[in-house]
Amino acid sequence: MSRGFVKEDDQEEVPMVPQRAYLPEGMTNLVTPSGMNQLLAEKQSLVDEKNNLNSLNENEKRITLNYINAKLQLLNFRIDSAKIVKPNEQPQKEIRFGAFVTLKREASGSTQIFQIVGVDEANISKGKVSFISPVARALINKTIGDKVTLMQAGKDIVFEIVNISYNM
Repeated sequence: MSRGFVKEDDQEEVPMVPQRAYLPEGMTNLVTPSGMNQLLAEKQSLVDEKNNLNSLNENEKRITLNYINAKLQLLNFRIDSAKIVKPNEQPQKEIRFGAFVTLKREASGSTQIFQIVGVDEANISKGKVSFISPVARALINKTIGDKVTLMQAGKDIVFEIVNISYNM
């Protein structure tokens, strides 16, 4: 039947699905083992949600199913493109992907700890910064005792690297 003879409220709604964390085109999707576990747990959660859609009416079920399938498609692409980087295989005295880095602010002596992780794992409130972030890019390949200058609140702040660890 021609779409011209279908009621307007029968039109299929296209779900608005938020994009995953930004990863530049052509850049390898690095993840820690923990990050891969998080992605797989997220996938299982979506599959479980998809399998438990019984309480909805048919229209709501179809819309929700389309939304979940769209999220799964984005997630599956991210999982399929992931390259797991094992922290114990990194040079332990240099800052690389997966490192926990302790920085000491030169002016005040206060310290901060960051872990360099994949884009889907990044969460600044937990001290996890994406490997593509300016902070991580400034730290990569540095060693204990090196100083880095980072921009915070519009000012250049000098930090000294006081510790590098690959397990916390």
